Amino acid sequence: MNIAHLKSWIGKTEEASDLITPRLVASYEATFAPHLAPYVQGEAPLALHWCLAPPIAPMAALGEDGHAAKGEFLPPVELPRRMWAGGRIETIAPLRTGDEVTRRSAIGDIAYKEGRSGPLCFVAIDHEIVTPRGVALRERHNIVYREAASSGGEPAPAPVPAEPRPADLTWTVEASPVLLFRYSAITFNGHRIHYDQPYATGVEGYAGLVVHGPIQATLILNLIATLNGGEPIRLDYRGLAPLIAGEAFQVKAKRLPDGAIAAWTEGADGRVRMEGVSR
Repeated sequence: MNIAHLKSWIGKTEEASDLITPRLVASYEATFAPHLAPYVQGEAPLALHWCLAPPIAPMAALGEDGHAAKGEFLPPVELPRRMWAGGRIETIAPLRTGDEVTRRSAIGDIAYKEGRSGPLCFVAIDHEIVTPRGVALRERHNIVYREAASSGGEPAPAPVPAEPRPADLTWTVEASPVLLFRYSAITFNGHRIHYDQPYATGVEGYAGLVVHGPIQATLILNLIATLNGGEPIRLDYRGLAPLIAGEAFQVKAKRLPDGAIAAWTEGADGRVRMEGVSR
Protein backbone atom coordinates (compact mmCIF):
# COMPACT_ATOMS: atom_id res chain seq x y z
CA MET A 1 0.00 0.00 0.00
CA ASN A 2 1.41 3.39 -1.03
CA ILE A 3 0.90 5.35 2.19
CA ALA A 4 2.66 8.44 0.84
CA HIS A 5 0.19 8.56 -2.04
CA LEU A 6 -2.76 8.11 0.31
CA LYS A 7 -1.51 10.90 2.57
CA SER A 8 -1.64 13.25 -0.40
CA TRP A 9 -5.43 13.15 0.14
CA ILE A 10 -5.07 14.91 3.53
CA GLY A 11 -6.62 18.35 3.25
CA LYS A 12 -8.90 17.39 0.35
CA THR A 13 -12.28 19.10 0.80
CA GLU A 14 -15.86 18.52 -0.23
CA GLU A 15 -19.11 20.44 0.31
CA ALA A 16 -22.66 19.13 0.08
CA SER A 17 -26.06 20.57 0.92
CA ASP A 18 -29.47 19.17 1.79
CA LEU A 19 -32.88 20.25 3.05
CA ILE A 20 -34.43 19.01 6.29
CA THR A 21 -37.91 18.11 5.10
CA PRO A 22 -40.92 17.18 7.25
CA ARG A 23 -40.88 13.76 5.59
CA LEU A 24 -37.24 13.11 6.60
CA VAL A 25 -38.01 14.12 10.19
CA ALA A 26 -41.10 11.88 10.25
CA SER A 27 -39.14 8.94 8.79
CA TYR A 28 -36.37 9.41 11.33
CA GLU A 29 -38.82 9.62 14.24
CA ALA A 30 -40.67 6.52 13.06
CA THR A 31 -37.38 4.62 12.87
CA PHE A 32 -36.00 5.54 16.31
CA ALA A 33 -38.98 6.41 18.52
CA PRO A 34 -39.32 6.04 21.47
CA HIS A 35 -35.52 6.14 21.78
CA LEU A 36 -35.05 9.85 21.09
CA ALA A 37 -34.23 12.69 23.47
CA PRO A 38 -37.00 15.29 23.94
CA TYR A 39 -36.73 18.24 21.55
CA VAL A 40 -38.63 21.44 20.85
CA GLN A 41 -41.36 21.45 18.21
CA GLY A 42 -39.88 22.63 14.92
CA GLU A 43 -36.38 21.46 15.78
CA ALA A 44 -34.92 18.32 14.23
CA PRO A 45 -34.20 15.29 16.46
CA LEU A 46 -30.61 14.85 17.59
CA ALA A 47 -28.24 13.03 15.16
CA LEU A 48 -30.51 13.57 12.15
CA HIS A 49 -27.45 15.14 10.48
CA TRP A 50 -26.19 11.65 9.56
CA CYS A 51 -29.17 11.37 7.21
CA LEU A 52 -28.30 14.54 5.29
CA ALA A 53 -26.50 14.91 1.94
CA PRO A 54 -25.46 11.26 1.52
CA PRO A 55 -23.17 10.42 -1.40
CA ILE A 56 -25.37 9.53 -4.38
CA ALA A 57 -23.48 7.44 -6.90
CA PRO A 58 -24.98 5.74 -9.95
CA MET A 59 -25.25 1.96 -9.80
CA ALA A 60 -22.37 1.56 -12.23
CA ALA A 61 -20.06 3.46 -9.86
CA LEU A 62 -20.60 1.18 -6.85
CA GLY A 63 -18.07 -1.28 -5.52
CA GLU A 64 -18.85 -4.89 -4.60
CA ASP A 65 -19.70 -3.85 -1.04
CA GLY A 66 -22.41 -1.42 -2.22
CA HIS A 67 -20.45 1.74 -1.38
CA ALA A 68 -19.38 4.25 -3.99
CA ALA A 69 -15.94 3.33 -5.31
CA LYS A 70 -13.03 5.08 -3.55
CA GLY A 71 -10.68 7.54 -5.20
CA GLU A 72 -12.81 10.67 -5.52
CA PHE A 73 -13.25 12.36 -2.11
CA LEU A 74 -12.21 9.34 -0.07
CA PRO A 75 -8.66 8.10 -0.76
CA PRO A 76 -8.18 4.91 -2.84
CA VAL A 77 -7.40 2.61 0.09
CA GLU A 78 -6.74 -0.88 -1.26
CA LEU A 79 -8.16 -2.70 1.77
CA PRO A 80 -11.74 -3.72 0.90
CA ARG A 81 -13.65 -3.93 4.21
CA ARG A 82 -14.91 -0.64 5.61
CA MET A 83 -16.30 0.05 9.10
CA TRP A 84 -17.38 3.05 11.15
CA ALA A 85 -14.62 3.22 13.78
CA GLY A 86 -15.91 6.10 15.93
CA GLY A 87 -15.07 9.75 16.23
CA ARG A 88 -15.74 12.95 18.09
CA ILE A 89 -18.86 15.10 17.93
CA GLU A 90 -19.70 18.51 19.35
CA THR A 91 -23.28 19.79 19.26
CA ILE A 92 -23.53 23.58 19.15
CA ALA A 93 -27.06 24.52 18.06
CA PRO A 94 -30.13 22.52 17.00
CA LEU A 95 -31.10 21.89 13.41
CA ARG A 96 -34.64 22.82 12.40
CA THR A 97 -37.20 21.42 10.02
CA GLY A 98 -36.95 23.44 6.81
CA ASP A 99 -33.26 24.26 7.23
CA GLU A 100 -30.99 24.27 4.21
CA VAL A 101 -27.95 22.53 5.66
CA THR A 102 -24.42 22.54 4.26
CA ARG A 103 -21.83 19.96 5.27
CA ARG A 104 -18.22 21.09 4.81
CA SER A 105 -15.83 18.15 4.90
CA ALA A 106 -12.06 17.71 4.81
CA ILE A 107 -9.77 14.69 5.05
CA GLY A 108 -8.06 15.33 8.39
CA ASP A 109 -5.67 12.40 8.72
CA ILE A 110 -4.73 9.02 7.24
CA ALA A 111 -2.84 6.41 9.26
CA TYR A 112 -1.71 2.83 8.59
CA LYS A 113 -1.35 0.28 11.39
CA GLU A 114 -0.74 -3.43 11.78
CA GLY A 115 -3.47 -4.87 13.98
CA ARG A 116 -3.94 -8.34 15.44
CA SER A 117 -6.24 -9.19 12.53
CA GLY A 118 -3.93 -7.72 9.86
CA PRO A 119 -3.32 -4.32 8.24
CA LEU A 120 -5.63 -1.42 9.07
CA CYS A 121 -5.97 1.98 7.43
CA PHE A 122 -7.70 4.76 9.37
CA VAL A 123 -9.15 7.75 7.55
CA ALA A 124 -10.33 10.72 9.65
CA ILE A 125 -12.81 13.16 8.11
CA ASP A 126 -13.63 16.51 9.71
CA HIS A 127 -17.13 17.87 9.16
CA GLU A 128 -18.90 21.14 9.93
CA ILE A 129 -22.70 21.15 9.71
CA VAL A 130 -23.83 24.69 8.90
CA THR A 131 -27.30 26.26 8.76
CA PRO A 132 -28.27 29.85 7.84
CA ARG A 133 -27.80 30.64 11.56
CA GLY A 134 -24.19 29.38 11.65
CA VAL A 135 -22.33 26.22 12.66
CA ALA A 136 -24.66 23.73 14.33
CA LEU A 137 -22.31 20.79 14.79
CA ARG A 138 -18.66 19.78 14.40
CA GLU A 139 -17.55 16.21 13.96
CA ARG A 140 -14.53 14.03 13.31
CA HIS A 141 -15.58 10.78 11.69
CA ASN A 142 -13.09 7.89 11.76
CA ILE A 143 -13.33 5.15 9.13
CA VAL A 144 -11.26 1.97 9.30
CA TYR A 145 -10.43 -0.22 6.31
CA ARG A 146 -9.42 -3.86 6.76
CA GLU A 147 -8.27 -6.69 4.52
CA ALA A 148 -10.74 -9.21 3.09
CA ALA A 149 -12.12 -11.88 5.39
CA SER A 150 -10.20 -15.15 5.25
CA SER A 151 -12.03 -18.16 3.86
CA GLY A 152 -11.94 -21.71 5.14
CA GLY A 153 -10.40 -22.92 8.37
CA GLU A 154 -12.07 -23.29 11.73
CA PRO A 155 -14.78 -20.80 12.75
CA ALA A 156 -13.80 -18.21 15.32
CA PRO A 157 -14.66 -19.24 18.90
CA ALA A 158 -17.81 -17.76 20.37
CA PRO A 159 -17.06 -14.66 22.48
CA VAL A 160 -17.27 -15.11 26.22
CA PRO A 161 -20.30 -13.31 27.72
CA ALA A 162 -19.51 -10.36 29.98
CA GLU A 163 -21.13 -9.06 33.14
CA PRO A 164 -23.33 -6.08 32.12
CA ARG A 165 -22.12 -2.72 33.42
CA PRO A 166 -24.41 -0.76 35.79
CA ALA A 167 -26.02 2.38 34.40
CA ASP A 168 -28.18 5.33 35.45
CA LEU A 169 -30.35 5.07 32.33
CA THR A 170 -30.88 2.15 29.96
CA TRP A 171 -32.80 1.69 26.71
CA THR A 172 -33.49 -1.73 25.22
CA VAL A 173 -33.61 -1.68 21.42
CA GLU A 174 -34.61 -4.49 19.04
CA ALA A 175 -31.86 -4.94 16.46
CA SER A 176 -34.24 -6.14 13.77
CA PRO A 177 -33.46 -6.35 10.04
CA VAL A 178 -36.28 -3.85 9.53
CA LEU A 179 -34.50 -1.27 11.70
CA LEU A 180 -31.34 -1.74 9.63
CA PHE A 181 -33.25 -1.57 6.34
CA ARG A 182 -35.08 1.63 7.33
CA TYR A 183 -31.88 3.34 8.42
CA SER A 184 -30.10 2.30 5.23
CA ALA A 185 -33.03 3.75 3.29
CA ILE A 186 -33.15 7.16 4.98
CA THR A 187 -29.35 7.50 4.78
CA PHE A 188 -29.10 6.11 1.22
CA ASN A 189 -26.50 3.66 2.54
CA GLY A 190 -25.86 0.80 0.13
CA HIS A 191 -23.35 -1.07 2.31
CA ARG A 192 -24.42 -4.69 1.89
CA ILE A 193 -23.38 -5.82 5.38
CA HIS A 194 -26.54 -4.14 6.71
CA TYR A 195 -29.17 -5.91 4.53
CA ASP A 196 -27.59 -8.71 2.47
CA GLN A 197 -27.02 -11.59 4.88
CA PRO A 198 -25.31 -13.99 2.41
CA TYR A 199 -22.85 -11.22 1.54
CA ALA A 200 -22.31 -10.18 5.18
CA THR A 201 -21.58 -13.73 6.30
CA GLY A 202 -20.08 -15.32 3.20
CA VAL A 203 -17.93 -12.47 1.88
CA GLU A 204 -17.14 -10.19 4.82
CA GLY A 205 -17.15 -12.93 7.44
CA TYR A 206 -19.61 -11.50 9.97
CA ALA A 207 -21.94 -13.65 12.07
CA GLY A 208 -25.01 -11.93 10.58
CA LEU A 209 -26.26 -8.55 9.47
CA VAL A 210 -24.27 -5.74 11.08
CA VAL A 211 -25.99 -2.90 12.95
CA HIS A 212 -24.82 0.43 11.55
CA GLY A 213 -22.24 2.34 13.58
CA PRO A 214 -24.31 5.54 13.29
CA ILE A 215 -27.41 3.75 14.60
CA GLN A 216 -25.48 3.01 17.79
CA ALA A 217 -23.97 6.52 17.90
CA THR A 218 -27.42 8.05 17.33
CA LEU A 219 -28.85 6.15 20.29
CA ILE A 220 -25.85 7.00 22.48
CA LEU A 221 -26.19 10.73 21.69
CA ASN A 222 -29.92 10.71 22.37
CA LEU A 223 -29.50 8.79 25.63
CA ILE A 224 -26.86 11.29 26.82
CA ALA A 225 -29.13 14.20 25.88
CA THR A 226 -31.97 12.59 27.81
CA LEU A 227 -29.76 12.22 30.88
CA ASN A 228 -28.21 15.71 30.71
CA GLY A 229 -31.45 17.57 29.97
CA GLY A 230 -30.50 18.61 26.44
CA GLU A 231 -27.24 20.40 27.24
CA PRO A 232 -24.61 20.59 24.44
CA ILE A 233 -22.69 17.36 23.99
CA ARG A 234 -18.96 16.86 23.39
CA LEU A 235 -18.68 13.15 22.79
CA ASP A 236 -15.62 11.04 22.02
CA TYR A 237 -16.64 7.52 21.04
CA ARG A 238 -15.27 4.40 19.39
CA GLY A 239 -16.51 1.08 18.11
CA LEU A 240 -15.07 -1.97 19.84
CA ALA A 241 -16.76 -4.87 18.05
CA PRO A 242 -19.51 -5.40 15.47
CA LEU A 243 -23.06 -5.49 16.79
CA ILE A 244 -24.98 -8.24 14.99
CA ALA A 245 -28.68 -7.90 14.27
CA GLY A 246 -31.30 -10.38 15.43
CA GLU A 247 -31.40 -9.81 19.19
CA ALA A 248 -32.20 -6.88 21.45
CA PHE A 249 -29.28 -4.78 22.62
CA GLN A 250 -28.99 -2.17 25.34
CA VAL A 251 -27.92 1.45 25.23
CA LYS A 252 -26.65 2.64 28.60
CA ALA A 253 -25.41 5.86 30.20
CA LYS A 254 -23.90 6.63 33.59
CA ARG A 255 -22.78 9.85 35.23
CA LEU A 256 -19.14 9.78 36.31
CA PRO A 257 -17.76 11.39 39.50
CA ASP A 258 -16.22 14.27 37.51
CA GLY A 259 -19.59 15.16 35.92
CA ALA A 260 -18.91 13.51 32.56
CA ILE A 261 -21.34 10.96 31.14
CA ALA A 262 -20.17 7.58 29.90
CA ALA A 263 -22.42 5.84 27.39
CA TRP A 264 -22.18 2.57 25.53
CA THR A 265 -24.05 -0.18 23.70
CA GLU A 266 -24.13 -3.77 24.95
CA GLY A 267 -25.02 -6.86 22.96
CA ALA A 268 -27.28 -9.56 24.34
CA ASP A 269 -24.15 -11.23 25.74
CA GLY A 270 -23.32 -8.15 27.86
CA ARG A 271 -20.22 -7.26 25.82
CA VAL A 272 -19.70 -3.59 24.93
CA ARG A 273 -19.85 -2.86 21.20
CA MET A 274 -19.50 0.94 21.15
CA GLU A 275 -18.53 3.29 23.97
CA GLY A 276 -17.95 6.98 24.52
CA VAL A 277 -17.63 9.75 27.08
CA SER A 278 -19.26 13.18 26.93
CA ARG A 279 -17.54 15.93 28.93
